[in-house]
Amino acid sequence: MNQNTALIVAATITLLVTMNTHAQSTNRPLLADKLPWKVTQAGELSYLIYLPKDYSATNGQRWPLMLFLHGSGERGTDLQRVGIHGPIKLAKQGREFPFIIIAPQCPANDLWQSEPLMQLLDRVTEKYAVDTQRIYLTGLSMGGYGAWALGLRHPEKFAALVPICGGANAIDAILGPGDKGDAFKTLPIWAFHGAKDDVVPLDESERIVNELKKRGVRDIKLTVYPEAKHDSWSEAYQNPELYEWLARQSR
Repeated sequence: MNQNTALIVAATITLLVTMNTHAQSTNRPLLADKLPWKVTQAGELSYLIYLPKDYSATNGQRWPLMLFLHGSGERGTDLQRVGIHGPIKLAKQGREFPFIIIAPQCPANDLWQSEPLMQLLDRVTEKYAVDTQRIYLTGLSMGGYGAWALGLRHPEKFAALVPICGGANAIDAILGPGDKGDAFKTLPIWAFHGAKDDVVPLDESERIVNELKKRGVRDIKLTVYPEAKHDSWSEAYQNPELYEWLARQSR
């Protein structure tokens, strides 16, 4: 080994020793702290109400209730837009339903949020003769996403879930139900989608349905209309089997 090589080796060893000593000397414990935080929100939900023709608040009869969540195109302040599609449209056309329908309107440029909807349900079940064991949740497109999110977060609240051309994150299925495992696994779900949907792809529904089956949800099915595009809700809400199925569901 010549003199230059020996100097390089010695310098390298010195540098490594210095780096190791420096690393050890700065290995200090991490500090822990807490930040108390509080978020408050306030807003207003307008909603349409359909009451069956024989409805009475005083005869002691309790009625099933359907909570319907519209799509993104019906947001805003014109409440009548809520009736453009879905069960409210059919009711306006004269179709009679054997349950109360509550159809809120999502504010413009917003998405469905679970907490206001839960407060709405609380208010409606206090104000009207609602059978709280037979509350059905449905929605289309953006409302389908909202129905998945609300239903998976509060499965104990609903007797049936009917999302149409929507989807959900796997995290909603994994963490959303929290400690409500039995209510989660026994929530009846019937999802619908169009095979030719060019707005929300079919695999959005397929993915969450398959995930929920893995998670132990026992009564779940997906109906795919082979020729339907995004408006698969037209066939779904016209399907008499859907309402016969709903009538059999109770918590």
